[in-house]
Amino acid sequence: MEIEPFRVEVDEADLADLAERLDRARFPNQVEGAGWEQGTDLGFLEQLITYWRDRYDWRTHEQRLNALPQFVTEVEGQRIHFVHARSPEPHALPLVLSHGWPGSIVEFLDVFGPLTDPAAHGGDVADAFHVVAPSLPGYGFSGPTHQSGWTTRRMAGAFAAIVGELGYERYGVQGGDWGSLVSQNVADVDGDHVCGLHLNFVAVPIPKDADLAALSSEEQAALARLQDFRRTGVGYQDIQGTKPQTLGYALEDSPVGLAAWIVEKFRAWSDCDGDVERSFTKDQLLTNIMVYWVTRTATSSTRLYYETRQAGRGALPQSVSVPTGIARYPGEIAHLPRSWIEARYPITYWNELPRGGHFAAMEVPDLFVDDVRAFFRTVR
Repeated sequence: MEIEPFRVEVDEADLADLAERLDRARFPNQVEGAGWEQGTDLGFLEQLITYWRDRYDWRTHEQRLNALPQFVTEVEGQRIHFVHARSPEPHALPLVLSHGWPGSIVEFLDVFGPLTDPAAHGGDVADAFHVVAPSLPGYGFSGPTHQSGWTTRRMAGAFAAIVGELGYERYGVQGGDWGSLVSQNVADVDGDHVCGLHLNFVAVPIPKDADLAALSSEEQAALARLQDFRRTGVGYQDIQGTKPQTLGYALEDSPVGLAAWIVEKFRAWSDCDGDVERSFTKDQLLTNIMVYWVTRTATSSTRLYYETRQAGRGALPQSVSVPTGIARYPGEIAHLPRSWIEARYPITYWNELPRGGHFAAMEVPDLFVDDVRAFFRTVR
């Protein structure tokens, strides 16, 4: 496996093209009082696009990405990009961080430093990690995909191969969203080398013998919220899981459309009480969107939903036997009963966080780092 250094270098012509498209943006009308009920709010999106066009500086954020040690390799014919941030501490534990949709490695920008060099960030050197953070195949600088079959399980095999090539024999895995499934699969396919699995998102089917009436009032309220999400918030899954190519024509051609499609999820899935800028700055939102735009991977990223539907149970881990830690944030989509999760995973650590949501590393990096450290102390 050849591993080569990588730098983000977006052509100036692509930025000029983006600026022209933003100048020519056409917005739909919105009925009075709709707000975010029918999708991304028109007023907010107009403000975001104005900021993107007039004030956002991609080169500043490109430099921040390039301050990280980035690499590319090829696995099964697919280019895979990853950050490999080594700790100055020789005893550091290798840790693979996996993102999901519609995120990217941008989610981890504020946690690389504290995880790799805790002493420089007020922490204990005993908590140091060597961090490996791949871009999922089909996402950002690992994309697009050109062949079918890139499921979370296949991604897990690729990530395990990269970790082995880097020379790490014992490591931890952490993930949310699709990264949760990728991490679970890594723990399955490479369980002899994985010392612990940490998840900030986990979903399990309702047990066949579940007695819903016996659940606590808090658990029943959480299930009611999940049912409401399934009623009003999963349209994107059906579109991306059945016709990602058709959707892709709109997302790849319109930066406004791409921004609207992505930012709505950051608002809906965060602990922001309806105001997305309580959780993320415009620069954070736009840098994540830019990773999709400049790499033209909006379509191939959504294709993972289609691949997963086609694979069915073949995309799921067969079993997880390594110690597993769960970090539960209040703004997360699913809060399933702990007993259901413990019936399927060897849970050795469970923490209810006071704030944060689906994109925890990006939204509450301080809590995320503390929780990752706390779990892996138990398995180091």
